[in-house]
Amino acid sequence: MGFILRWFGYALAVMLVAYIIPGIEVDGFMGALIAAVVLGLVNTFIKPIVTFIALPLNFLTLGLFALVINALLLWGVGALAPGLEVEGFWSAFFGAIILSIVIAIVDGITKKK
Repeated sequence: MGFILRWFGYALAVMLVAYIIPGIEVDGFMGALIAAVVLGLVNTFIKPIVTFIALPLNFLTLGLFALVINALLLWGVGALAPGLEVEGFWSAFFGAIILSIVIAIVDGITKKK
């Protein structure tokens, strides 16, 4: 049950980001659900590899390069997921920041105790 709640929470987070950030558009709740699945898969399988490869850059920038990695991954998800469109890097950058905050809140709410 927690998985489904988290999935719906991530979809709502994607919809909220699309509402707040110009340049990010989602085609309804179904598009947000698909985008949440693709985003979860990218964060699970691709992000650790990219973060490891970019570790020296991340170290030199005191962790700020992680924001660029998140933006590029969100931009890539926009290209992969039907129903989610991310128009440029800066939209992805600010969208990734807000998405990270909202997802942290969703994870805090849906975490098992």
